[in-house]
Amino acid sequence: MTRPAPPSKLAQMADDKKTTERGHPRRYAIGATAVDVSPLAAGLYLVATPIGNLRDVTLRALETLAAADVIACEDSRVTRKLTEHYGVATPLTPYHEHNAAEARPKLIARLARGEAVALVSDAGTPLISDPGYKLVRAASEAGHAVMAVPGASAVLTALTTSGLPTDRFFFEGFLPPKPAARQKRITALAAVPATLVLFESGPRLAAALADLAAGLGARDAAIGRELTKLHEEMRRGSLGELARHYAGGGETRGELVIVVAPPADEPASAIDIDAMLRDALNRVSVKDAVGEVASATGRPRREVYQRALALAKDDDDGPPQ
Repeated sequence: MTRPAPPSKLAQMADDKKTTERGHPRRYAIGATAVDVSPLAAGLYLVATPIGNLRDVTLRALETLAAADVIACEDSRVTRKLTEHYGVATPLTPYHEHNAAEARPKLIARLARGEAVALVSDAGTPLISDPGYKLVRAASEAGHAVMAVPGASAVLTALTTSGLPTDRFFFEGFLPPKPAARQKRITALAAVPATLVLFESGPRLAAALADLAAGLGARDAAIGRELTKLHEEMRRGSLGELARHYAGGGETRGELVIVVAPPADEPASAIDIDAMLRDALNRVSVKDAVGEVASATGRPRREVYQRALALAKDDDDGPPQ
């Protein structure tokens, strides 16, 4: 008669069977405590990861990463630091801007086989400054479920600690690296009625701030460096002051976020309105010019129209038609 295996051996056998059936152990660990999780339902899971401090990961993120069939990541060396720290054994596969066209169909095929795919970026919320949106679109169009597992975001962390208005903001990402293209883009951003949030690299920070100061004027700004990490810093000042600080040797190592105050909410002067009207009237009809200037300045259309009539009289061109 065969004697039954002891309870501890039975538990190990059951665990080994689960691992064989599922492909990898579905568990994560916090310190010495291991937590087993059940496999996820098929779908694409967008998992936010810490932007620096590994303790900023959420319990739901750990559970999702451990329970998924595969983790699609930008750089496996970066993501492995997180998974190894928390004992997650889920296999990693690369998905980044250089291989996305080739890797995307393979991930969609895995979804079609009923697998759960977790998508992460190197840090923070995926799809912010990475090609993930194309995968989300492809998965959605193929009829697969797409779910968010929210968490850390460098954009929101910098915005909320900058001391600048948070009721409306515009995320620009990285400015063009070449000066002419960067200056042209800054000119386009000047009229955005919101706080601006940008990413920048250390070697280009001083030049980018100088161009921002030239294009946006003396706006207040803040530079977030190494947010949530050991050497975290939030430096505040005008764009000009910050440009001079970093041009003079200010520390630029690490991840950087630039936050810039919105344009001053000041009514356009009569001189500004006249100049804008003259420019518009050279391009479009009176009706369109009045609408354009009224929209840009916030002034009543009737007031702007009356000003257009006065300009026409001053120019001896008769009343606008």
